[in-house]
Amino acid sequence: MSTESWPPQLKEWVAKCLGQITESNRSEVQAELKQVISEAFAAQTLWSTDWSGIQLKSLLPKPAPVYNTLKRKSIETPTVHNKKAKKASKNSTVMDLNDQAALNRRAQRFQREHELERTKSARNGNQAFDSNPYKAHLQFQNRITGSRSGSPYTASDQPEGDPNVIDWDRYTIVGTCQDIFKSYLRLTSEPNPETIRPYAVLQKTLVELKNHWRNRTAYDWVCNQFKSLRQDLTVQRIKNEFTVQVYEIHARMALETKDMVEYNQCQGTLKTLYELGIPGKVEEFTAYRILMLLHGRNRRELNLYVGQLTPRQKAHEAVQHALAVQRAQALGNYHRLGDLYQNAPNMGAYIMDHFIDRERAKGLMVVTKAYKTVPLAFLHKTLAFDSLEDTREFLVEHQVTSFINPNSPDVEKILDCKPAIPELNRAFEEKYRKVTIKGAI
Repeated sequence: MSTESWPPQLKEWVAKCLGQITESNRSEVQAELKQVISEAFAAQTLWSTDWSGIQLKSLLPKPAPVYNTLKRKSIETPTVHNKKAKKASKNSTVMDLNDQAALNRRAQRFQREHELERTKSARNGNQAFDSNPYKAHLQFQNRITGSRSGSPYTASDQPEGDPNVIDWDRYTIVGTCQDIFKSYLRLTSEPNPETIRPYAVLQKTLVELKNHWRNRTAYDWVCNQFKSLRQDLTVQRIKNEFTVQVYEIHARMALETKDMVEYNQCQGTLKTLYELGIPGKVEEFTAYRILMLLHGRNRRELNLYVGQLTPRQKAHEAVQHALAVQRAQALGNYHRLGDLYQNAPNMGAYIMDHFIDRERAKGLMVVTKAYKTVPLAFLHKTLAFDSLEDTREFLVEHQVTSFINPNSPDVEKILDCKPAIPELNRAFEEKYRKVTIKGAI
């Protein structure tokens, strides 16, 4: 069952329950949550149940424990004083953790039971829950039990865990801070739950940050808040569609402000999240990755990456545009490259901004070798400049000032190509021979 089909009231109730989890009641709450939701799903009452009125027994205050000293004495292991007792101890069913053969048998039993469970799930065709183990807080089986199994079994039905594998869920932090905004601070010690915002608060934070960005709040402040938001997601091991959304939004903001350090960090994390099967704007950011590889002139990695694209990705408009940019660049079709630059979908033009001048310079080198004179207006149209003034400033920046009629208006200026060739070659070597990408991963 996809989480998109969950009623909002159920999501809010689960988030509220998770916020009350402590180290002492974690396993009990997880088991009860799983059982309650599984029963509601089986009875088809997910939408009709008043979730706000459901109270988990495991979250109720527990009475103080009463210790029975006589019982504790009765289970203490007696000291072995004779051969008969030693023999009985040797035949005991208690497993010695130092006995490698016993450990191997236990591991084989776990593997056998795990295979039986998977076979049972496949036979029943149970597709109720997504089996992705990283969709925390939105995917049921991982938020509740951390299990990879997609079937809604109770905790007692789960196979016995491998004692040699660390249970990382025991160390997962659930924040308690209720502040919407919080400055980013690099962690130098174990994170404190009192300074970490829980999932429900982080959702409110994202909404507020988007509003601030629409209202033209300074990027430095917004970026700091996004880094803090990403940090709270990371320390709580939350990897779901909301996490993907946070990184996608921050990546777009970084592109718009030319912050390539943060963009590359977001792109690197998104690549990992997409590979885990978490949904998002995969095709859009696939196109960005192709354009970034073109910017870095990393042909080997680019060819490998393009060769791994799926048919669905290749059919997407943004990916097709990026591949068209690759072809135009490889063929030296600078007129086509200019059209693609002016009609780039999404945020593609912001990435092309970083290498379009290099490609314009290469195109200008070809034009000056092919013609004796070239009107400035021709260069303006062919190399996709915004205006004649921008075209002239580009030529001046590249030490090309050999106009036949330098005192004429820009619309009438004509470039003398032969003197421009050595100047262009020298400027190209200085500006574009080496590519530096800040924050490259």
